[in-house]
Amino acid sequence: MHTVVEREIELGLVLAPEQSIPVPARLTYRTDDPYAVHVTFHIGSDSPVNWTFARELLVEGVFRPCGHGDVRVWPTKLDGRSVVCMALSSPDGDALLEAPAAAVSSWLERTLRVVPPGSEQGHLGIDKGLSELLAMTPRDNLWPTDPWPSDESPEAGA
Repeated sequence: MHTVVEREIELGLVLAPEQSIPVPARLTYRTDDPYAVHVTFHIGSDSPVNWTFARELLVEGVFRPCGHGDVRVWPTKLDGRSVVCMALSSPDGDALLEAPAAAVSSWLERTLRVVPPGSEQGHLGIDKGLSELLAMTPRDNLWPTDPWPSDESPEAGA
């Protein structure tokens, strides 16, 4: 059974240096995908916009600028409030979002309690899945008939 840690949050979509509009979003962390965080933006369209990136990136971005390319995260102050900025780039366009740092931090702390840093590998289920796969067939029955001719078979025409 997998654990899901979610939080509804209101982000600010930055339109200009002094102008942003509120965007409802959901932060999701799932123990069956332990390295990733998922952000779903509800922007008034028929289907929400989903972004997935490394949890480590968001954890670090609460404290210092990090990331490059499609996802960059950094902390800053905005009108005296602590916010976490997320710059997202895709072929469909770019977005700069501001999230309340306290809300993001408390949600991240919950994910880190569920899966502490460094223990993600144990939540992937690879070992369990591999064990189940190997247990399905006894070793002797992997090749019910020998697929390769033995070296002792007579050669044709000899």
